[in-house]
Amino acid sequence: MDFYYYKLDNCQYATGTVVVIDVLRAFTTAAFAFAAGAKSIKIVRDSDEAFLIRDNDSKIRLMGEGNGIKIAGFDYGNSPAEFLNQDLSGMDLVQRTSAGTLGVIRSCGAEILLATSFCCAGTTVHYLKILQQRSISFVITGITPEERGDEDTACADYLSALYENQLIDPTPFLDRVRNSVNARLLAEMPINSGSDLEFCCQLDRFNFIMRVDTQEYPPKLHKLILDKNRNIYCES
Repeated sequence: MDFYYYKLDNCQYATGTVVVIDVLRAFTTAAFAFAAGAKSIKIVRDSDEAFLIRDNDSKIRLMGEGNGIKIAGFDYGNSPAEFLNQDLSGMDLVQRTSAGTLGVIRSCGAEILLATSFCCAGTTVHYLKILQQRSISFVITGITPEERGDEDTACADYLSALYENQLIDPTPFLDRVRNSVNARLLAEMPINSGSDLEFCCQLDRFNFIMRVDTQEYPPKLHKLILDKNRNIYCES
C-alpha cells in the first residue's frame, strides 16, 4: 500500500481514496454530533453559505468556528463537549471550520472521500481495507507555516501504521496530539470546555466512518456504521 500526504494548499491534486483529517477539532466534533443522532452534516466554505442554507430550511442547525471561536448566530461551536447531552436525532447540520471543512471542499479530485480523527480511526482503517485500493491519500488540514498541525500528521501516521500492523501501539501518536502546538493554543483559548483535548484523544470511541457524498454541492457527511459482525452499512 502506498500512502501520500497532502496539505490544504495542494489537496486538490489528491486522487482515488482520500482521507481528510482534522483532530483538533472539526472531525472529532462532527463524530460527536453523529453520535448525538445527527442525520447528516453539510460542509461549507464560510458562514455566509451556512446562513443561506438555514434561511431556506429553518430546521437546519449550524456548527463551526472562526479563529477557533463559535461563529455568532451559529447553534454550536467546534467543541465535541457541546454534543454530550444533546439529542440531534434526525437533524441535518451544516459545518464550517477554519481547516477541516476546507480540506473536504478542496479535495475535489477524490473518487472516495472520508473525514476522520482518532475517535473513529480503527473503523476508518477497517473500511479502507474493505475498499482494497492501491493507494490512500491523507489531507493534513492543520499544517501551517508556523509548524502547527502535528496532531493531524500523527493521526495519518497512526492510520497508515494500523493499516499495515493491527498491533501498533497508539500511545506515541496520541502523545503527539497532546504535545502539539494546536493543543497548547486550544488550552489557551478564552472559551474552552477544558475537556476537548481529551475527547479528541479518545481512540476508537465510535464504531462508524464518516464518508463524504460529493455528488452535489455542498458535500455532505454521512455516518457509516460498523456492526458487531464488522459489516458496514449506511444509517442515513
